Amino acid sequence: MQDLTTSASDMRRFGGRFVGGGLAAIVVVLAVGLGVLLWALPDGNLFNAQVERIFIENDDLTSASEIKLLEILAQSGTAFSDTLASYRIVISVLLVFATAMLIAALVFLIMLIGFNRRMAQIERVGIQVNSLLISREENTVYLNNLGFKLTGAAMETMSVLAEARMDDDVLSGSEIEGMISGRNAADCDEAAGATRIKRLRDTLGNQIVSELLVKNIARRGYMLAIDKDVIKVI
Repeated sequence: MQDLTTSASDMRRFGGRFVGGGLAAIVVVLAVGLGVLLWALPDGNLFNAQVERIFIENDDLTSASEIKLLEILAQSGTAFSDTLASYRIVISVLLVFATAMLIAALVFLIMLIGFNRRMAQIERVGIQVNSLLISREENTVYLNNLGFKLTGAAMETMSVLAEARMDDDVLSGSEIEGMISGRNAADCDEAAGATRIKRLRDTLGNQIVSELLVKNIARRGYMLAIDKDVIKVI
């Protein structure tokens, strides 16, 4: 049991590192893409620089129409510079959204893989207890929020087993009988503890089967509480 626990912990740590590495890779790739796109866009002042060069190289442009044309070119360069600036903002915002969507997709993918593995494990194991609550006042045991009534003797046996499990102890039949009866385990019969275990199994098992498999419908009868599509008779 300790080996299984260690393996599960290692898998969780590996999964955490995998998710962290994936998120970092996504951020790095998109950051590089953003840098390349912004670097590939031409400088917004390049057009104005060309217009200025035309002014300097053509001192003979003195007519009103020629000067007007150059002024129009200069205004066009300013508009072009503003357009490129807006393009940079739009590209940056889109890449930020793309980063968020890819990160969300990776997280949901990891969660889906974990959920599928969990479901496969549940299908292999069958009923898996995720929580166990023992209520002495109600003589009730709650397994995965499903309540099952027990007799006083069965409740004592369940309580002893629960305490032993929390301490990672394995109890023999005589030890169970001794802890419940208050006597020395050496003076108790092994069969007495085994009988208590059998009664607990019978009481709890019958209720679990009744709750999860064979349903009792009041004033109608009995039926299996499972999907009919999963039933096969060979």
